Amino acid sequence: MGGIATMHGALHFLRWLLLAAATAPFVYYLLAIWSATSFFLRPEAKDDGTFAPPVSILKPCRTLDPEAYENFASFCRQNYPHYEILFAVADPLDPVAAVIEKVIRDFPSVSIRLIRSAPAVGPNGKVNKLIWMAAEAHYDLLVINDSDVRVTPDYLRHVIAPFRDPRVGATTAMYRAMTHGSLGAELEAVGITSEFQAGVLSAWRLEGVKFTLGATMACTRQALQAIGGFEAIADYHSDDYELGSRIAAAGYRVELLRDPVDLVYGQRSLSEFAAHQLRWALTTRFARPGGHFGLLLTFGLPWTLLAMAVAPARWIGAAYLAAYLVLRMAAAWIVGVWGLRDPLLRRRLWLVPLRDATGFLTWVASYFCNRIEWRGSSFHVVEGKLVPVDAPANATEVETAAP
Repeated sequence: MGGIATMHGALHFLRWLLLAAATAPFVYYLLAIWSATSFFLRPEAKDDGTFAPPVSILKPCRTLDPEAYENFASFCRQNYPHYEILFAVADPLDPVAAVIEKVIRDFPSVSIRLIRSAPAVGPNGKVNKLIWMAAEAHYDLLVINDSDVRVTPDYLRHVIAPFRDPRVGATTAMYRAMTHGSLGAELEAVGITSEFQAGVLSAWRLEGVKFTLGATMACTRQALQAIGGFEAIADYHSDDYELGSRIAAAGYRVELLRDPVDLVYGQRSLSEFAAHQLRWALTTRFARPGGHFGLLLTFGLPWTLLAMAVAPARWIGAAYLAAYLVLRMAAAWIVGVWGLRDPLLRRRLWLVPLRDATGFLTWVASYFCNRIEWRGSSFHVVEGKLVPVDAPANATEVETAAP
């Protein structure tokens, strides 16, 4: 009898332990709401237009993204006095080069150059291009963004304004996505503003910004030189995280901008969505293993289902379900719809629980995979560094890697 009582006591304790753990995502949703309201309600410094140092925009490219011309052209319409744009492709025959040449012809008043080769310093093809472009750039403020980014005419003014403070070494911007209607693309877009950016804002609230995001990475040449240049991160997959982390570690501030930029997604099948999400999860796991494991406590849907399964009464399970739906949707709305002004999330808010389910499954899958598939090449990641699967253990270069 004593053994049975002990077992019942242990099961009772386990049940309440699981119910307590299942409240962790609710705490996280409240943190996201608090972080977003704090961030977006901050007084914004007024730009008087007097601080406008010249800027070099660096755009590493490979292959054609959807609406590539419109994306590139948006950078040529900046309300900013002095800037240049440098594009780089590793393959001179890359079809994106023809689009860049058209942009050069269509905007003769903008200083635009195309670099058609980038020697391999490390396996990260994007960083190889950045090394080459930084050497060719005329100015000391560098703005880097991916080729699928589209911006407004005031983009450069927002990005550069924080550098008025000499303690700022880098700025970065959040992003949202424009899609063409496929479910895979919409699921990814919903996850960006309702999930990923909630994490970005929570990190800002708790510890400040110690990273940059690939949609916008701006830095001073002085800060870049302090971390050893782009050469120092040529072996790393998570170049955006590495750049911001190292600049912050060098004693500079990294500022998170209020205004997001847009990414343009093409049609994306569910299998393409799953593959991209897995690569993203692996990136996080390899770059920040502790933080990646901690994501377990942010997945509200599986914890809610578990709580409903073990709850001693139906009303307790119903209370968990109601708390999940109310807090999750409130966090998604405040972060994505109100804060980031994402029209797609406003229309597709009902996809958030489905996105949560796929996010949890992807997180689980990330622990059963140890290689990254990246633009047709396979890599192991060792201490954050890319190592080609088919290369010798001491290999440090592969020219086929791409941004």
